[in-house]
Amino acid sequence: VQLQASGGGSVQAGDSLRLSCAASGGTFSSRWLGWFRQAPGKEREFVAVISRWDSRTIYGDSVKGRFTISSANAKTTVYLQMNSLKPEDTAVYSCAATNVVLSAVRDPTMYTIWGQGTQVTVSS
Repeated sequence: VQLQASGGGSVQAGDSLRLSCAASGGTFSSRWLGWFRQAPGKEREFVAVISRWDSRTIYGDSVKGRFTISSANAKTTVYLQMNSLKPEDTAVYSCAATNVVLSAVRDPTMYTIWGQGTQVTVSS
């Protein structure tokens, strides 16, 4: 299975963007589909994740209330709607999939399938 991310770009502070990530290439059995981001010189940060079993969502503290994760296409596609973007949201955003338990979904090392990153740049 492969994950293909798209939708990044350059926007102004306060603008919105929607990222997409589609799974293809086989039977997709991962429970969780999520997004991480990494800014230059910083560690990879958990953004959001959604359960393909029950659509439960979990968000990182820095994006809560501004970003919304959702899924479609029999839950093989995940979207990240990003509103009220801030310059500190600038990063490479990557989607990933895992089967770990709920308590581990924020840990990027627990994810076994990764898509390529897409750049999001927010100017002030």
